[in-house]
Amino acid sequence: MTVARSSKAIKEEPSEPLWTEKQLLSAALQLGAAGVAGWSEQEQELAQQADPVADKKKISSLRDQIREGQDPLGTLFGQIRSPEQRRDLGATYTPPGIVKAMLKWAQERPTPARVIDPGVGSARFLLEAAAAFPKAQLVGLEIDPLAAILARANLAASGLAKRSQIVLQDYREGLAPIDGRSLFIGNPPYVRHHQIGAKWKAWLAAKAAGLGLEASQLAGLHVHFFLATVLNAKPGDSGALITAAEWLDVNYGRLVRELFLSKLGGQGVVVVEPTAAPFPDAATTAAITFFDIGSKPDSIRLRRVKRLSDLKDLSGGKEVRRERLEAESRWSRLTHGARECPDGFVELGELCRVHRGQVTGANKIWISGEHTGGLPERVLFPTITKARELISAGKVLQDATGLRSVVDLPENLDEFDGADKKAIERFLRLARKDGAHSGYIASHRKAWWSVGLRKPAPVLATYMARRAPVFTRNLVSARHINIAHGLYPREPLNDDMLRALVDYLTTGISVIDGRTYAGGLTKFEPGEMERLFVPGPTLLATWEGTTPQ
Repeated sequence: MTVARSSKAIKEEPSEPLWTEKQLLSAALQLGAAGVAGWSEQEQELAQQADPVADKKKISSLRDQIREGQDPLGTLFGQIRSPEQRRDLGATYTPPGIVKAMLKWAQERPTPARVIDPGVGSARFLLEAAAAFPKAQLVGLEIDPLAAILARANLAASGLAKRSQIVLQDYREGLAPIDGRSLFIGNPPYVRHHQIGAKWKAWLAAKAAGLGLEASQLAGLHVHFFLATVLNAKPGDSGALITAAEWLDVNYGRLVRELFLSKLGGQGVVVVEPTAAPFPDAATTAAITFFDIGSKPDSIRLRRVKRLSDLKDLSGGKEVRRERLEAESRWSRLTHGARECPDGFVELGELCRVHRGQVTGANKIWISGEHTGGLPERVLFPTITKARELISAGKVLQDATGLRSVVDLPENLDEFDGADKKAIERFLRLARKDGAHSGYIASHRKAWWSVGLRKPAPVLATYMARRAPVFTRNLVSARHINIAHGLYPREPLNDDMLRALVDYLTTGISVIDGRTYAGGLTKFEPGEMERLFVPGPTLLATWEGTTPQ
């Protein structure tokens, strides 16, 4: 008999702390995990390591909690496996409020014959789907054998074993087709590109090319899962996936944006603000993407949620014409209300050019240290080499004593002689020995030893952090490398105007003006910073610090 899911929220506190993995395995087996179809050899081998849990009251308590709509097994799994261990597999379990909101949207679609969770974890989505679709087959895919066994136990304890299947398989390997509709729903594992093997990167490129699209090798695993969903689905299927929100803006998210507007049949996106902490055990952004395969709506619904308590369902938001999305390379800005330039304000780019600092190609060589001892002072330039140097300085950088220097040699070294020449030759021998001459950046310079620092910028700015940028007047003429941006006035701005500009930028800019990445990092590319609204020259000359609403 299927046990109905309670509307009560899943409790995150475990009933019994300090379990071992082997005890958790034993509990899962006693809860009936073996009764769910799809067991693999790997799971069977793992199950043999179980330590018996003799206390029947513990097992009975776990079963009661599961039937009440809680997830004690998932909570215990999160205790046994450290965040670092779970991060390698992208295992971040979804809060119940998000699960319920996504299933509520799914109930508005045609009834599915099969519900598929591509990264099932402890089966939170399938358990909620079971009550919403009492006749649907429940299919979960997982690559972690322990998580797969826990998912089986949750389904079995809820009376769902007969219509459930857990498969220890990578979602990208494909699914068998069925008659009837499928619902794809879940939280694909978040794994960054450098943890993805060459085999799967080649898979992404080849499968995208088969659809006439291009894929970036910098794409995270969630991009792979969107493509796999398109390949596994057929017209009439539906889905809702919660992933990191970065695909809305970054270059390697272009494949998802193109799939969303074409074969995925995107219907809408709900962005959860990073400050809402959508995943309690991970600092990450979140976007819920929902779609009807084969559809092509004229408008897409975009919505931004500041608090998880506001996420009752996926409805609401504003309608954005398909043509607008097709023309935009950054979508997150469209989830915010329209912003008009206040009277007397201009875009920052009209006042200043914004340039990212110079890339050295090998910071350990070009930033001063013991290896640069003896070099002439005229080739050593005090430089902002870490964002925290600007954060510590605040609005004004007026002391360069704590800054490290960057070695910036001229292209022509003939002007040096004597001790200076010998010190430079010694430094260059060390640099060569360390391969500084052969790197990509160095090999594309006119002279590999000449970094080519930009002239000091009157204003310096951080551009990537979990906060709005810091803007600092550069009174010590420090240079900057590529951890900071420099603001260079197109026309002279006097000291009072520069002070007013920094005052405004310090208080009038928010993270919504940049692009947000997983981990809650907000980044401002130079062009994005140039689009910020700031007081024009007339206002700057009389600025008294009032920020327009």
